[in-house]
Amino acid sequence: MTIKREEPATQADERTMLEGWLDYHRQTLVWKCEGLTDAQLRTPSVAPSELTLLGLVRHLAEVERFWFHEVLLGEDPGVLYCTEDDPDGDFRVTDEDTWEETYATWQAQVDAARRHTAGRGLDDLSLGKSRSTGEPFNLRWIYTHMIEEYARHNGHADLVRERVDGTTGD
Repeated sequence: MTIKREEPATQADERTMLEGWLDYHRQTLVWKCEGLTDAQLRTPSVAPSELTLLGLVRHLAEVERFWFHEVLLGEDPGVLYCTEDDPDGDFRVTDEDTWEETYATWQAQVDAARRHTAGRGLDDLSLGKSRSTGEPFNLRWIYTHMIEEYARHNGHADLVRERVDGTTGD
């Protein structure tokens, strides 16, 4: 699979711009993982960190599920990788964890996010509430947060990828 990242439109309306930047960062994450074996995707950045590219993709599957299902819809769809006993389970990969399963799970969450946001306005409020303020989030805030989340973790992915095979990029 060769990923082609598409730059967001420079003169789009707000919704198109937010969705374009979110998709751009989703594509960037795939690009950072492209061409690596499962073993390479499970290679930690540097001891004692457990941070791996596979763990980052698993984490972002959890993030997609949380914000676009649990927060936006106010429903608990169940866990993917994290549990109350292991809240960082998404980052803890084993030799049995594969790109095929991880990618499929992540893409299912991305597809669900698109379904859950279709037909909603940027000012529409979430049914789930902020843990700190008790207030709902509007969809604009969720999109902006997701762009920030992906951008931050894509920076991590860039460093991990360089550690794994020397490949660098934006």
